[in-house]
Amino acid sequence: MLLPLGLLVTSNTVPWLLGHALGARGAAPLDFGRRWRDGERLFGAHKTWRGLASAMAGTALVGWLAGVTPGLGAAFGALAMAGDLLSSFVKRRLRFRPGQDVPGLDQLPECLLPLAALARPLALDAAAIAIVATAFTLGHLAITRLRRRP
Repeated sequence: MLLPLGLLVTSNTVPWLLGHALGARGAAPLDFGRRWRDGERLFGAHKTWRGLASAMAGTALVGWLAGVTPGLGAAFGALAMAGDLLSSFVKRRLRFRPGQDVPGLDQLPECLLPLAALARPLALDAAAIAIVATAFTLGHLAITRLRRRP
């Protein structure tokens, strides 16, 4: 269960670290600035091609170092980012402000999508998926809370 948790942490952390290191350089938005019929951005400015590529590359590398194929690691990173995009899309439709934390919605799609889709090659059953998703969600919430403290 440590491998999928490590892949989740990697796919979630690498784009964030790169964003802080590079700022806006190379940060082309995935939605190309397009808006949905409600007038809101599809995903928002913080969902970028650089973030997607770095999540896939970082997760491929960590996966390879942990003994899975780079392709499986990259797929995991792509699926995690697809889940993150889904949550961003929903948050825009619900009119949450950009960057606003929404516990559960900010974590569950990005962890459940790759865990469920890659359960077989990662040898995960439903209980393992639930444990990893819970650990990731609680850890993410704790770190977010610590980051927001004055």
